[in-house]
Amino acid sequence: MADMLSQWSDFNVAMAGASAALAGLVIVAASVNIDKIVKAGTLTARLAAAIATLVLALVVSAACLVPGINLLSYGLVVLAATAGAGWFQVHATWAIMRDPSPAQQSRILKSILGLLPIAIYLAAGTMMVGDQPGGLLLAAAGCLLALVSAILVSWIVLVEVLR
Repeated sequence: MADMLSQWSDFNVAMAGASAALAGLVIVAASVNIDKIVKAGTLTARLAAAIATLVLALVVSAACLVPGINLLSYGLVVLAATAGAGWFQVHATWAIMRDPSPAQQSRILKSILGLLPIAIYLAAGTMMVGDQPGGLLLAAAGCLLALVSAILVSWIVLVEVLR
């Protein structure tokens, strides 16, 4: 089983580097207008959730690179990291749903954008804990979706704050 995890090492090295770099860039970009972001409704929670999603991708990718890790241990790490990032996303979703300004459809779309990678990582970790190696493919999909989702949310936050 550890051999199966090692087959993902190149992918995970690339994803760990990409997610770490993006998390740093988002934090630096947000710091330019942090006073406006903090004052703007849901943007702080959404940005925190986006950064947490990038950190989730980093942790999941890096954990797979630990020598000798087995599928069960890796699945448990994925579930624990997902729970941490999920807390930020639940908080952001709660803030989005309480925001009276956008239409209901807009609030739902904003929430789905952040919740989808979390749901995929949750499924991946559950599959791995259940000794189903297909969870590795789901984790890879979750990682890619996490990067896309976090980039989109970060861009939206950084643009919306200037409106």
